Amino acid sequence: MASSTSATSCPCLLLTLLVLLLLMVMARRADASAVFAGLSFESPGEAEAFEDALLRQACVNVSFLSGGRDREACVSRLDTARGGAGSGPVPVLRAALRDTLGEAVGAVRAVRGLASLSNRPREEMAVRDCVELLGYSVDELGWALDAMAETDTETDASGGGSAARRAEDDLHAWLSAALGNQDTCVEGFHGTDGRLLHRVEAAVAQLTQLVSNLLAMHKRLRSITPLLHHGPPTNKNNGTSGGGAGDELPPWVMDIEVDDGDKQDQDEEELVAKRARAGRVSTRVDVVVAQDGSGRYRTVSEAVARAPNHSKRKYVIYVKRGVYHENVEVRKKKTNIVIVGEGMGETVISGSRSFSSGWTTFRSATFAVAGAGFVARDLTFRNTAGPAAHQAVALRVDSDRSAFFRVAVEGHQDTLYAHSLRQLYRDCRVAGTVDFVFGNGIVVVQRSLVATLPLAPGQTGSVTAQGRKDPNQNTGFSFHGCVVEGKYPTYLGRPWKPFSRVVVMESYLGPGIQARGWLEWAAAGSGDHSTGLATLFYGEYKNYGPGAGVAGRVKWPGYHVIMDAAVASRFTVRRFIDGLAWLPGTGITFTADLFRK
Repeated sequence: MASSTSATSCPCLLLTLLVLLLLMVMARRADASAVFAGLSFESPGEAEAFEDALLRQACVNVSFLSGGRDREACVSRLDTARGGAGSGPVPVLRAALRDTLGEAVGAVRAVRGLASLSNRPREEMAVRDCVELLGYSVDELGWALDAMAETDTETDASGGGSAARRAEDDLHAWLSAALGNQDTCVEGFHGTDGRLLHRVEAAVAQLTQLVSNLLAMHKRLRSITPLLHHGPPTNKNNGTSGGGAGDELPPWVMDIEVDDGDKQDQDEEELVAKRARAGRVSTRVDVVVAQDGSGRYRTVSEAVARAPNHSKRKYVIYVKRGVYHENVEVRKKKTNIVIVGEGMGETVISGSRSFSSGWTTFRSATFAVAGAGFVARDLTFRNTAGPAAHQAVALRVDSDRSAFFRVAVEGHQDTLYAHSLRQLYRDCRVAGTVDFVFGNGIVVVQRSLVATLPLAPGQTGSVTAQGRKDPNQNTGFSFHGCVVEGKYPTYLGRPWKPFSRVVVMESYLGPGIQARGWLEWAAAGSGDHSTGLATLFYGEYKNYGPGAGVAGRVKWPGYHVIMDAAVASRFTVRRFIDGLAWLPGTGITFTADLFRK
């Protein structure tokens, strides 16, 4: 009897397993088509065709690059990695991200191996820069991969679209940054004899192409996938936010902490009392820097080096007044660092490195920050190399979601290197001569003074040199509610790269702003048909002052007099840098939207 029961139950069990398997396959197919239902596709067949196109986009041009990788082999490998046909489009992006991350790690290894071939200081510096920059790309691609996994978890747990929107913004910012790092790496070898330049170009070419492919895939996914569809965030503050009147920093820096056994306790307590007498809210300070020895450290560099790595909370370094002659680097692992001075012109960090004195532009910075979540306020970053020294950076920023409040950035050529990722400058002062705000970050400069300085003989003044090289990058510069002083003749900018993007809106433009407004990049040729003039995006919206007239402006296809507030609003704190998601935690006052609509 037992054997008879077993015999009859086996077919039933087998049938049940087959039904369950079929249901799982059907559910998977249903999920795949549901992703596109009512959006872009009417059938699973069209959905699978889109996935195939996405796979091929991931492998564009790989067969022409180093390593002998064939495009069809690339497609086959990614198809297997993403789980096969019908798995949906997002797994294709995830598989391509993993592949590109592996390529980035290999590029770091290849460039590091060139160090033994360099026997000149400039080349050795360029190799070090390149290894660091490729390390940035590894980090940013890794963040993007992690964010996709976290989005799946958060969406499953809460069904929340807000988490997906934030992840989409993060992905776009990180992929845009990862593309630009290789260009900066290669540019560091310009001015050398070229022995290593070609080797480095070969080492990073495939990585550059793969990241460009990822950006193109991201654009396609964003247009059709609800998970990644971008919607404007809500705001309960009517377009403004910050610490409010009298606030020094948000609650995480209230009430000073001092260690009883530390020799500088009395000085730190006196500092708090002094700030209280001045009517300023007490700030919890982790360490004090003072040249006279009254703080824990005498240099900013030492305070940064001793700060915790990968900090989850804001770590506050208070720098007393004085001129600190040093070059400071806040590396990637130094996250959430806050540097507070005693005022612009009172606390000054000063250096004099320049391209003409043997430094790469990247390494010439007086102050360089890469750790995410950086905040600076009430101090000055200065490069004193002078107007004839060519590239001489005062401040370089690769810190995602970084903010600068009441900060002066002083130099001549290439003063502020907004190299990558999301940045806000509020109530700041930036001074220079040629291309003195440059780079490829996602940047809003708000209610700040942009000061032009006297030029060296033979120079032509320009405020910006924005370096967007790919139409799918979300990078650019937005000047909102600023005063562009224009005491000396200058142009608003010139296109460093073909998709350069700069918008100036609701700002005062002084008398030195030339009637044409914008200038061709000299290396690209001259006249209105120069390279990049049709692909750039330069815009002006509701500016005023003696230099704001647009009648004589350039007639390039890429130049726009913006008439529509909806277009201008794309370049606000709310929309351009997704500021409402992160700026309230900095305690810095900002305006989220246009001042006047």
